[in-house]
Amino acid sequence: MMSAIVLSHRWLGIAFCLLFAMWFASGIVMHFVPFPSLTEAERFAGLAPLDRGGTISVVDAVAASGIADATRVRLIQRSDGPVYVVSGSAGSRAVRASDGGEASVASADVALTIVQAYSRQRGLDALRGAIVARSDYDQWSVPNGFDRHRPLFRAALGDAAGTEVYVSSLTGEVVLDTTRSERGWNWAGSVLHWIYPTVLRSSWALWDRVVWTLSLLALIAALLGAVLGIVRVKMRGRQLSSPYRGWHALHHIIGLVATVFVLSWIFSGWLSMDHGRLFSRGQLTPAEAGVVDAGPDWRDASSLALQPISPSAREVEWFAFNGKVYRRDRIALVQQTLIRAGDAPRDGQAAYLDMQEIGDLTARLGAGCAAPFLLAGNDDYPAPSAIPGAPVYRTTCGALWFDVDAANGRVLQRLDPSRRVYRWLYSALHTLDFPILSAHARLRDALIVGLCTLGLMFSITGIVIGWRRLRASLASA
Repeated sequence: MMSAIVLSHRWLGIAFCLLFAMWFASGIVMHFVPFPSLTEAERFAGLAPLDRGGTISVVDAVAASGIADATRVRLIQRSDGPVYVVSGSAGSRAVRASDGGEASVASADVALTIVQAYSRQRGLDALRGAIVARSDYDQWSVPNGFDRHRPLFRAALGDAAGTEVYVSSLTGEVVLDTTRSERGWNWAGSVLHWIYPTVLRSSWALWDRVVWTLSLLALIAALLGAVLGIVRVKMRGRQLSSPYRGWHALHHIIGLVATVFVLSWIFSGWLSMDHGRLFSRGQLTPAEAGVVDAGPDWRDASSLALQPISPSAREVEWFAFNGKVYRRDRIALVQQTLIRAGDAPRDGQAAYLDMQEIGDLTARLGAGCAAPFLLAGNDDYPAPSAIPGAPVYRTTCGALWFDVDAANGRVLQRLDPSRRVYRWLYSALHTLDFPILSAHARLRDALIVGLCTLGLMFSITGIVIGWRRLRASLASA
């Protein structure tokens, strides 16, 4: 039995020692430089004030889009005129606000003018900007969240930061930006850590199977090593010692010191690829989604047209919530007004869905639902609003929890017991976002860097030992 463990650990270690080192080193980079994305602050900063003259009604926009189950409609100002972006479960489509005509972007020239207008709003230098590609996937647009926007136009601004901006061909919105620094660090961070080359990640199912399998084998190698490390400890008087010498002794000692961290980190990393295999995914069931995403009678939106849109609005969104139509005018990143069909506008601190409205919806999602309560900013299961500082309400329906964003009516997360366990086994163990550490960012940074460095040193000793063993085996062959 022990000889089988030794042989399995030896050859799995040889196979995975480089992968271990790569994970620990890239994990440090990822902690400080996340994968490129367009933040809500960046997106909103690029929006131009709305031209509200001569637009068709929301009802006509929904009809023109052809999206039968539309639940959200946004009015935004593009460089080529105002457009409605109509969204439903099947996807999104843009129509011209002037006449309801098709507003997707097929021309590189139109995409470039959108990029230049967006850049001016954000204060970016786009004088030398140019469209450099139109493609479904590249290294920075592989996440599934971009599926509703493919293909994407990629524009290089030609500025000092090497900024590149991506435009959705379906809605004409800017959906991603990257800088030279972000791209460079992410080659050493997220791309390595997630094994994210475009050719693999563009097929989500294949990438999922490959990385899940590699992570599982790595976990087995670590478990076998932990067993051997503990079994091989020797007692010399009252002191523990290693029977090995040289690099083997160093590998043994560092491994014993780092055993708990290495095992928990590799285990939680493997769980990051769970995707519903062992734990729930935190997604609404079809019945729950039918309640949350039920399309309204968009004719009710006509009463909202009686309330003038703020001249400072950068974006207007109509959305369905519990069968009713609401309109929210986005005036600033942290400021909006909210109107329910037939009611007076709400602004200031009251410009959000209230507890009663949210409770009326969530009561339809489960049995025995309690009254919603305001989610604290330091909750163990955080769910931040799309608008910084906006309220989020949690409703508990027995063992089921639902968190709803009061700014836009979206269900941010569905937490059943399985998902709550997953939050600790994956997120807390892998990124150390325990509440006590999250409240002390520098301490958390130091722990992550220190522990990953320890894991890297452990991996390097394994690489040296593995290389020597492999070289000896080849020489004797």
